[in-house]
Amino acid sequence: MQEKLIRKLHDYIRENNPDLLITLQEENRVTDYLHESVASVDELMNQLLAESKAPSVIEELCMDELTRLLKPSRFNYIKEILETEFLKDFERLESNGLLTTELINLTSACDAVFDELQFSIENEDDRTLRYAIMGAVYEYLTSPQSLS
Repeated sequence: MQEKLIRKLHDYIRENNPDLLITLQEENRVTDYLHESVASVDELMNQLLAESKAPSVIEELCMDELTRLLKPSRFNYIKEILETEFLKDFERLESNGLLTTELINLTSACDAVFDELQFSIENEDDRTLRYAIMGAVYEYLTSPQSLS
């Protein structure tokens, strides 16, 4: 079960938090991070096993716990904004093969706004947050150092 959770967590991070994955790769900590994270749910897994929960239920509950701090995804939030509000830029970056790299850069460029407005599951639909991120994305895309 632990190896399956490690694979699923890696897949989740690759899809939803590639910025974290890049950082972990740069620090040669991907394997350590995955093993430490899965080890952190050992107690939960053992409790659920003792309660005779189905393996699929155990897996789902453990993944919920493993990904709790990774949600919501800043990367996916910015990706959605770029695709809906800046479609030409989105398509250009995608066709040039730079979409993921630039989304990671955009995520970093927007970190201060996310932090200031305390981005969370509770406020990810907040208009003020969306407009603030849209403004930061626009600034990034129109800056002289941008790949635009």
